[in-house]
Amino acid sequence: MQKEFNKDSFREKLQASGPFPMLYMFKFIVPNGKENQIAALFPKNEIELKASSGGKYVSTTIQSMMDTPDQIIEIYEKAAVIEGVISL
Repeated sequence: MQKEFNKDSFREKLQASGPFPMLYMFKFIVPNGKENQIAALFPKNEIELKASSGGKYVSTTIQSMMDTPDQIIEIYEKAAVIEGVISL
């Protein structure tokens, strides 16, 4: 089970990282076959996929224009329900 992250602290870090809207890079590692569930969170974005050396996992990288820190947090919350996902 993944630990709960501190939304307020993360929001403050995002706000301090630069002005919004901003291009934000999301990175997730998912079990092979679950990459489509990550892709569904980013219907308008190109997703870079890279399989692990053993083939059990897929690394996903997505760059997306985000209007607010809360938009970024919402994506992480939606991704967290995907079984086996690791958010980087």
